[in-house]
Amino acid sequence: MTLVARTRRLDRDVDLLAVAGSDGVLFERGRSGLAGRGVAARIPWTAGDPAAAARGAAAALAALEVDDEVGLPGCGPVAFGALPFVPGAATELLVPEVVVGRAEDGTRWLTTIGPAGDPAGPGGPGGSTGPGASTDDVLAGLLAGDPAAVGSRRRPHVIWSPPGSSPQGFTVEATMAPEDWCALVERATKMLAGQAAGALSKVVLAREVVVGTDRPLDRSAVLQRLRSAYPGCHLLSVDGLVGASPELLVSRSGDTVRSHPLAGTAPRGGDPASDQRLAASLLASTKDREEHQITIDMVHDTLVGWCSYLDYEAEPSILAVANVQHLATLVEGRLSRPAPSVLELVAALHPTPAVAGWPRDPAVDWIVAHEGFDRGRYAGTVGWADGAGNGTWAVAVRCAEIAGSSARVIAGNGIVADSDPIAELAETQAKLQALLSAIVRP
Repeated sequence: MTLVARTRRLDRDVDLLAVAGSDGVLFERGRSGLAGRGVAARIPWTAGDPAAAARGAAAALAALEVDDEVGLPGCGPVAFGALPFVPGAATELLVPEVVVGRAEDGTRWLTTIGPAGDPAGPGGPGGSTGPGASTDDVLAGLLAGDPAAVGSRRRPHVIWSPPGSSPQGFTVEATMAPEDWCALVERATKMLAGQAAGALSKVVLAREVVVGTDRPLDRSAVLQRLRSAYPGCHLLSVDGLVGASPELLVSRSGDTVRSHPLAGTAPRGGDPASDQRLAASLLASTKDREEHQITIDMVHDTLVGWCSYLDYEAEPSILAVANVQHLATLVEGRLSRPAPSVLELVAALHPTPAVAGWPRDPAVDWIVAHEGFDRGRYAGTVGWADGAGNGTWAVAVRCAEIAGSSARVIAGNGIVADSDPIAELAETQAKLQALLSAIVRP
């Protein structure tokens, strides 16, 4: 069956979180982003070679027919995905039946995907949205939870929850006791101290916490709290993975490529003076600056082969979120022609040293062998790609896997030979709080 993606301008404003609801997909930062409902197609991300998987997925997305009257990145067919931490693991990208987008300049659009011979969507002669349905008709059906607005395959969605339906009882349990995790960090530091020059110099170790509730969790309510608490982050929801990631892995818009790696973390102090003091200490930290530079160099060296021009900021800046602050450096350049799809860039960059370690492959192997649990999509990457190869992907940190009445929350730190286990434990506690405070809310 041939599918056609039809994109039309949307004249009314729209809340992308309301469009996504609890069971849709969302990728938003500030006032721009994309939200979708339903499933028009699933594109496999095959196991094995990540570069080959990316090329195959990009080709499948580009093969969909397009009827686009707006012509911006994110128009036409769009696939959303959340790739696992371990490179080469199999997964799939999801192409929604309906996508609503909003660009930074305020332009808004609506895309529907349906069979070529039975157009369903704005201006179509018939189909699931009715004869001559307008963009407003389709959007109104989405926000009302009308399954006819996105095809018969999805359930009605209720955005408003009645009083008493939210969880009131919570359990929070770490899957590894804090003292055992500190012992793991100490084991890693001894291993790293014994490495020869040029061998493994850093591993990122994570802690897992499982939250149980007495009623199912509403993902849209968690996302609303994250949006309020972390307005500068990438708000995301893909197949049960929700979060507010501060870190841009890579974006492509036309021939412009960007990455904004973060590495090196300090707590917030609670007032401007202490925040400034802690930020100055972070900028002056040899350990954190070296860790940060490793990630910048990896991103730069990976992207430069695709670029006619690529550079990064001479000095890192401080990126502060509600509970912690990070060293951050913008990497930006121009892609040579023919430009690769953003999916190819994702496959080459993921995972960065900020979430795996350095060198990357032996660091991933050590994590898998010693960390004690499967990260799944934590420290993977989540984002979207369109049929023209544009897209934006964030590092999957500050995220939680939510399924029914349970949530899985993970946070990690970069460990080097002189890391202090107690200090690393405290840093994970600060990072875990970002999601726990949005979930554990009676």
